[in-house]
Amino acid sequence: METSLTFVDAAALFGAMAVLAAVPSVSVLAVTARAASSGFVHGACTALGVVAGDVLFILLALFGLALLVEAMGDLFFLARYLGGVYLIWLGVALWRQGSVAAAAREADSGSLFSSFTTGLLITLGDQKAVAFYLGFLPAFINLALVTYADAVHVILIAVLAVGGVKLVYACLAARLGRRTSAVAGRALNVLAAGVMFAVGVVLIVGA
Repeated sequence: METSLTFVDAAALFGAMAVLAAVPSVSVLAVTARAASSGFVHGACTALGVVAGDVLFILLALFGLALLVEAMGDLFFLARYLGGVYLIWLGVALWRQGSVAAAAREADSGSLFSSFTTGLLITLGDQKAVAFYLGFLPAFINLALVTYADAVHVILIAVLAVGGVKLVYACLAARLGRRTSAVAGRALNVLAAGVMFAVGVVLIVGA
C-alpha cells in the first residue's frame, strides 16, 4: 500500500505515542488496577479496550469527522456518565472480593469482557480525545491528503505503541499482585477498588 507517511515520520509518531501512553493517566490506572486485582489477562483486555477507543478517535480525526462527533455531544455525555457508573460498580465488586488470588480464580469470559469495556468506556468518555488527535496527527501526516493506507499505518503504530506500553504496565502490576501475601493482596484489591471508584466519580462529575 502506498502511503505518504515516511519511515522517519512513522518512527517519530511511534515514539511520541509511546511516551504519551506511558504518562500516568486514568487509562494507566485502570489497566494496572485490573491487572493487579485479577491478573495479567484482565489488564491486557483493559488495555485492548483503551486501544480500541483510540483507534476509533484516530479514524474520526484522520477522515475529518470531528464535526460529527461534536454533533453527537449528548451521546458522548451519556457514554461518559454510563462509563462512570460502570466503573463505580466494578469498584464495589472489587471491594467485596477477597484476595488478589481469589479474584483471579473467579475470573471468567464475562469478566474479561467487562475489563475490555472498562478500557473502552474510559477512552470514549474522554471527549477531548478527538481534539487531541486532530492537533497531534497533523505534525506527522497531512490530514488533507490522508489515504486508507495512511490510516492503516497510523492505526498499526497506535496499536503497537499504546498497546505495548499498556501491556508492560499490566505485566508489572500482575506480577506485583501475584507476589503479595494474603493481607497485602486484600489491601491491593481494596486499592484497586478505590481507583475504579474514584475514576468513575471523576467521569460522572466531568460529564
